[in-house]
Amino acid sequence: MSDSRLNLVAIAIFLMMMSALVGPIVHLSPAIPAVATLGILGIITADQISWQGRGTDFFVGLFQTKAEKERILCHEAGHFLVAHCLQVPITNYSLSPWEVLRQGSGGMAGVQFDTTNLENQCRDWHLRPQALERWATVWMAGIAAEKIIYGEAQGGNGDRQQLRQAFRRAGLPEIKLNQKESWAFLQAKNLLEQHRQAHGQLQQALAQRRSVEECRYLLAQQLGEPIASSN
Repeated sequence: MSDSRLNLVAIAIFLMMMSALVGPIVHLSPAIPAVATLGILGIITADQISWQGRGTDFFVGLFQTKAEKERILCHEAGHFLVAHCLQVPITNYSLSPWEVLRQGSGGMAGVQFDTTNLENQCRDWHLRPQALERWATVWMAGIAAEKIIYGEAQGGNGDRQQLRQAFRRAGLPEIKLNQKESWAFLQAKNLLEQHRQAHGQLQQALAQRRSVEECRYLLAQQLGEPIASSN
């Protein structure tokens, strides 16, 4: 869900512009900001190719503010809650690149799902439309949660890309992708608005790094679902 690479590119360009303006005043060689900017862009590119951007995410994650961490909690709680409601299996979650590194999952920060059923159902053209729509709703849930709470979404580009790639692989015409994205967003938004209190409780549980099973138990209580016995 992170836009950290875009942020770093923007910072590099901003620093180059500021250096160009201030440089003559402090007698700074124009070559220094140019080389520094090219260096930053080169590191970002190498990281994207070799590590799929995880190094950049890790670096930016070290400087997250409290407000940014709260927004991430809101976003990921949206994914978790909607996945629970739609019976999409959740395997784990992480809220920062550092947690991903500690877990050794090798993926990106966020809620992690078991995609086996999606892959199997997409092989069956009878089940494919419903499966894709269910997952699309889960992918758009983080964006929907941010918009409900904050009025706008700052993250979610990766979620949109997953949705669009899945529908492209399924053969959906490019002209209908926006329609599917909007539909999935509205479905996720409706679920989250129905269960706004549960979303808030889940956000607190994620902040405390409660286990997946504890979070699911909490949601079952909040949503009035049958709670399976531990025996």
